[in-house]
Amino acid sequence: MRTEQVGGEDRGDVLLYALSTCGWCRKTKALLKELGVQYRYVDVDLVPAGEVEGVQREVARWNPARTFPTLVIKGERCIVGYQPEEIREALGR
Repeated sequence: MRTEQVGGEDRGDVLLYALSTCGWCRKTKALLKELGVQYRYVDVDLVPAGEVEGVQREVARWNPARTFPTLVIKGERCIVGYQPEEIREALGR
């Protein structure tokens, strides 16, 4: 799975599963940028057809409902949906 990286302060591995058309996903990206956090993301709806099943399995591993945004922090914690206070707390901000 290819991800896009956004620069910022390294707070551990932060991975966002998003949809390019999702307003809540855009808000989550904006919050991470505002916090100055380095993160990776994948817009699941833009993944090449041959990779969709694998990416969906990855999302389901963290969020069985496969809803977006799904934010995975340090491979330990998952935050589903736009939850600004929970995201701030998880990233120590």
